[in-house]
Amino acid sequence: MNSRTRTLLNTLFSSVGIYTEYVLGMVTSVIIARHLGPESFGTYSLVIWFVAMGVAFTNSGTASTAIKFIAELRGEKREDLVPALVAYLQRAQRLFLLGVAVVGAGMFWFAGDRVAPGLNHLALLGFLVVAVMLRATYMFNVGVAKGFENFRATALIALVSTPTNLALVIVAIWFDASLEWLLAVFTVSGVVFYLVSRQQVGTMMPADASKVALPKVLMDRVRRYMLLTAMTVTFGFFVASEVEVLFLNLYADAEASGHFKVAYQLAVGAASLVPGVFGALLLPMMASALTQGREMAGQRFVASTTYLVLLAAPLIAFGFDFSREVIQLLYGPAYAAAGPVFAVCLAAASITSATQGGSSLIISADRQGTILVMVVICGTLKILLGLLLVRQMGLYGAVLSYLLVSLIGDAIIMLLAMRVGRTRPDWMRLLRVALAAAFAALVAYPLRLQAMPWLAVLGGGAVLVAVYLPMTVLLGCWSHRDLQHLQELHARLLAGRPLMAARFLEWGRVRALQKESA
Repeated sequence: MNSRTRTLLNTLFSSVGIYTEYVLGMVTSVIIARHLGPESFGTYSLVIWFVAMGVAFTNSGTASTAIKFIAELRGEKREDLVPALVAYLQRAQRLFLLGVAVVGAGMFWFAGDRVAPGLNHLALLGFLVVAVMLRATYMFNVGVAKGFENFRATALIALVSTPTNLALVIVAIWFDASLEWLLAVFTVSGVVFYLVSRQQVGTMMPADASKVALPKVLMDRVRRYMLLTAMTVTFGFFVASEVEVLFLNLYADAEASGHFKVAYQLAVGAASLVPGVFGALLLPMMASALTQGREMAGQRFVASTTYLVLLAAPLIAFGFDFSREVIQLLYGPAYAAAGPVFAVCLAAASITSATQGGSSLIISADRQGTILVMVVICGTLKILLGLLLVRQMGLYGAVLSYLLVSLIGDAIIMLLAMRVGRTRPDWMRLLRVALAAAFAALVAYPLRLQAMPWLAVLGGGAVLVAVYLPMTVLLGCWSHRDLQHLQELHARLLAGRPLMAARFLEWGRVRALQKESA
């Protein structure tokens, strides 16, 4: 199998896994949110946030370390070292889990009534330890699979585990499950994710290589990478997660927390579809490109950034046009206050997704020290802004805090990536992409006046895409190779019809080629 075929298959499997996990995961979240209502969902979200925090600290970079170093060892034809590497990372993960359990016990002992009022703290601690152990191990297994570039396995994990989780939630809600029973369902689904991921990863390990010792040079690199990553995760979790849910529960109310949670979760989930088909491939692709020189890595950074912005721009435009209708359609009138919150969160999350090429380049270049400094700054800033703005402005203070820190972090990532790759994105092309999206949003905007939310969302989305795509060609947002590839897809999937579209793509390709040759 040649590299092009392998990349296409990885792209396909990655897409299947990402879209399955997103769509069914979002359906599950919507069902739970509708069942519990804003206030109870705010409390549920706080507990799940504690689990997410525990998972982040338990993994502490072990999954990322697995992706990076397994990919490196495979590239160097040293697959025999992979089992020893995985065993070392698993031992480290168990130590991190012990630390999480100790910290959690201390938190509930000294501040349980403040952070989790009205809940049984001993039962909650037990739930958190079990849930964190299952989810952290599952995510580590996914990291191992990605290191092997076995995206078929990640797709299978999603295809089996996510529908099972949805089915369990539907059954629980059918019997009018309380918040506590829904947390029990969350634990059972964690068992499913763990077992399926373990079965998939078990087939990848090289045979008869368990006693091979890791070279000292490699161990030093692994320890340094994991130490810096663990420190980065400590602050990075607060940057990347909805820590605002905690602040809203502490200083506002659970209902505001529920509104922020649905907006944030929907926005981040939708934005994760921006890199969609190849986002999971960026880290191993950048690591591979760096072995061919910084010039190659820089070229991939520029190309990936352009592509990601082309995907992110219409999503941002759609959010600003139809955020209110989307929230009403999915969650109902009880969550109406989440509409404008969703628009802002979607814009911030989409911009962050568009910088994934840059972050993958920085990680692949072993710039963990620099990343750590950036994450410490952004994490500290988010905590301080969250405490200040949520106290003063409630829900909208949480939104403002998230937006500001996201934009600052994105700007730092792009500056660092430009420095590492010794290049810069095509800013004029990116500006033309933004203009195309703005024009499409303006044309589609009147459709939000429809009385039926589903008609506004579907009709507005169709109009926005129908205007945005030709505008990107007219404004010169694509290279001639991009348009040539679109021509091939148009011919293969639609037999070259309509003929006007084929002629339009050919005109755009010729014009782009002339500009690039000038």
